[in-house]
Amino acid sequence: FERQMQQAALQLYAEHLRVIPHVAETVAALSLPKCVASSGTPEKIRHGLTCAGIYELLAPHIFSAVQVKRGKPAPDIFLFAAERMKTSPSSCIVIEDSVAGVTGARAAGMTVLGFHGGSHCTPTHAARLKAAGARETFDDMRQLPALIARNQGQIAGFSAS
Repeated sequence: FERQMQQAALQLYAEHLRVIPHVAETVAALSLPKCVASSGTPEKIRHGLTCAGIYELLAPHIFSAVQVKRGKPAPDIFLFAAERMKTSPSSCIVIEDSVAGVTGARAAGMTVLGFHGGSHCTPTHAARLKAAGARETFDDMRQLPALIARNQGQIAGFSAS
């Protein structure tokens, strides 16, 4: 029964998932090391990234909160990802769309750019991400390379969530 429920949830997720415009070409164009550090289960992460057409662009550097003791807003998943990517937390930039994620990444000592262009984001989402500690916010993935370039002096790695 549990497996059937998981399959049904993944099916609903796939049916209602809206791909963020320009995400695939933006991720593909980034030459920095990149990974995913997500609160989702490995199955949900893989499913979502596959539906969005970016799984192959990020694999095998995909990390789930099930791999750490505490999930977001704790910094554990971000510290785990930095360790696995062989980089210091202070040299990472996190692209985050949740307050819990911004909080966790900041607690890990990472720079955060807050994305508020997802279908789940409300008109106040950017302000909430900024209040949680996002250095800058943006709503169009085409803005990401310029944001990274602007912050490049402090950033040596890239982490997406």
